[in-house]
Amino acid sequence: MSLDADDISRLYRSHARAMLTFFARRTYDPETAVDLVAETFAAAFASRHQFRGDSDEEAGAWVYGIARHQLSALFRKGQVERRALSRLEVERRALTDPEYERIEQLADLAELRNLVADRLAELPAEHRRIVGLRIVEERSYADIAAALDISEQTARARVSRALRALAVQLEAAPQADVEVTDRG
Repeated sequence: MSLDADDISRLYRSHARAMLTFFARRTYDPETAVDLVAETFAAAFASRHQFRGDSDEEAGAWVYGIARHQLSALFRKGQVERRALSRLEVERRALTDPEYERIEQLADLAELRNLVADRLAELPAEHRRIVGLRIVEERSYADIAAALDISEQTARARVSRALRALAVQLEAAPQADVEVTDRG
């Protein structure tokens, strides 16, 4: 069964809100979440004839597959895209304060930030420091290696180890729906 425009509209009505929360919880950025929802449904519309399922559940799963692909693509090409938009002097419409706050509320981002901060505080000091350098300060592995007087490969290994430890802490937390990734 292939999908038509009405099917895509129906999928949007039934999944857009949950998908917005899905993206906001993974990017911690309501504006990016809005963009990803739009890109997901645009991609679904463009490839609607490729859908081969038979049910609404399969259609929903198909759209979420596209959503996961959009999220991965964002992490891979995010910096390139931002630079291109800047060069073209293209501005996206900013969310209003009420829109931004509503998305943060829907995704419960304040609670998630507190959870991540609490679990990070439980990690050994070495893990906290390296996560701070890589994720908070957004430093390159070369910068981290120089700051800690270690090789770049060792810096990568330590960041990976610290993020895995944080992920284990978060998975143990009640109802934690948080992804811990290094986007670089």
